[in-house]
Amino acid sequence: MKKIIPLLVIVLSTLFSCRFSSAFGQNRDVMSAYQRNMQPLLEKITGAPTDNERYNANEQFVQLFDEALHVDESFEWRWDFGTAVSVLTSSDRQFRIITWPVVRDNGEYECFGFVQSYNPKSENYDVYVLHDKSDEMISVQEQVLDPDNWYGSVYQELIETKYEGKMYYTLLGWTGVNALVQRKVIEPILFRGGSRPQFGQSLFRREKNLRRLVLEYSSNAMVNLRFDQQIVRTYENKKIKKKGRTINTQVPREEKMKMILFDEVAPMLPGMEGLPQYYAPTGTEMAYILRDGKWELRDNAQGRLSDPKLNKEFEPLPKDQPAYKVHNGEAKN
Repeated sequence: MKKIIPLLVIVLSTLFSCRFSSAFGQNRDVMSAYQRNMQPLLEKITGAPTDNERYNANEQFVQLFDEALHVDESFEWRWDFGTAVSVLTSSDRQFRIITWPVVRDNGEYECFGFVQSYNPKSENYDVYVLHDKSDEMISVQEQVLDPDNWYGSVYQELIETKYEGKMYYTLLGWTGVNALVQRKVIEPILFRGGSRPQFGQSLFRREKNLRRLVLEYSSNAMVNLRFDQQIVRTYENKKIKKKGRTINTQVPREEKMKMILFDEVAPMLPGMEGLPQYYAPTGTEMAYILRDGKWELRDNAQGRLSDPKLNKEFEPLPKDQPAYKVHNGEAKN
């Protein structure tokens, strides 16, 4: 009897596995068909000569994408649209965020996207359509937003940090605004009520009202924004005895720290404050250092030290061109 029970478990497990594999195999065929049908639409979105053609194709693309994301086990599917569509998935499988832009004839950008996030109550993935309302927003750095009121971006990196057993997510994004201006954003995201995404959070240490950081600058400029882990020099206050008396001194030490590095931007000419088309990097690199689960701003960041022994495992990263640029009113990929 002792031998029969384990054998029964193995048989039932094998049958379940076969049924699951068969079901997922069928869904895989469905997802593959969706991808094939969506690819020519995406080519129109990025290459059609008129706004009307691009937006008609995008409307169909959104509809098919929405249908595909509601297919069982669709979270397992690896979407591959090259650099035209950004697909970021959290390592804990809590969510996936999908974003892309449509560029108008006049060089203006509108972003589109989806969030597919796990709902612990239903034990399924819910799907949320993102609606770009960035043109209508003021004081955007202070607002907490939802899928219906989204500060549109094409997200290029997903940062996962953990503090006191809780996972936190921060997105790094880019979008063109118009033919003259582009922007990058540091966007914290969390999930309320089970699975509903909430964009913008108070994860910035000592910056009470900041919910996201926005950098707007000239379309001709190149601004760096990236996540890295580097060795930095910090100073610790210590009391030491010297010549019979106790004095306070700062003792340097090196430690490896997680940080978001970005270029400071400012007007290229006096009197251009508030006009982002005239903003460019100042040459100063800034950083948000991760401390106690929050991002703490550090001016004049100097992540890599001069000692090659400390820096041998880190290579300076080049400034990346955005995935999308506008040249003479046409979208280039």
